[in-house]
Amino acid sequence: MAKTRQELIKEIELSLGGGMIDVELDPEHYNLAIDKALSKYRQRSSRSTEESFVAITLKEEIQDYVLPTEVIEVKDIYRRQTGSFGSGVGADIEPFEAAYLNTYMLHSGRAGGLATFEAYHSFRESIGKMFGSEYLFTWKPWNNTLNIHRKVKANDDVFVHCYNYKPDVTLITDTYSASWIREWSTSEAKMMLAEARGKFASIAGPQGGTTLNAEVLRADAAQSFQSLEEELKTYVDGGDPLGFVIG
Repeated sequence: MAKTRQELIKEIELSLGGGMIDVELDPEHYNLAIDKALSKYRQRSSRSTEESFVAITLKEEIQDYVLPTEVIEVKDIYRRQTGSFGSGVGADIEPFEAAYLNTYMLHSGRAGGLATFEAYHSFRESIGKMFGSEYLFTWKPWNNTLNIHRKVKANDDVFVHCYNYKPDVTLITDTYSASWIREWSTSEAKMMLAEARGKFASIAGPQGGTTLNAEVLRADAAQSFQSLEEELKTYVDGGDPLGFVIG
């Protein structure tokens, strides 16, 4: 069963000694700690994003479309009305159908099948360039707007090939990211407690007063932040390196 945010909050509270002592944090503090951990992970780890397709309908005379805030990059736009996905009229060629028919049935064991497929595929690319099978576009990440560089003459169903952030629940339950987010959230909660307890060195009481542990919590949180940052740099969470950088 997928772990919920409330279950993660309970884990953080227990890690801070909840149940044995009174932890002076409200639900808002725990949620803020988790939000900051998710934000940091999305900023630094490649595992925080995923590749997906978003189905949208381009409307007549409309060029600007606002995509969900989770979308961070648009790679391409694919039209549905090609080959077997279209309306069934016209002389369009579906390359995969042509490959099956010519390569595996009519010309099995001969070179002509691959040649026919290549000819059909090249024909389809040429027709597409002549009659606008592809949409040119500009992606504006600062306002999540997709601008189509064409005057749309009629409604058209398309698939937007994009990269988007993984949902919160996915990161909280993922095998690799879950422990990192829990530890960072706990450290954020410790830092909040340190800020609150640091206002007073001690609290007066009938037995002479109680010394607060603000500095211990602050040092522990700072050390944990440094260790977790190093884990992201060394891809302990399973993230992908950016590759070799020359120069």
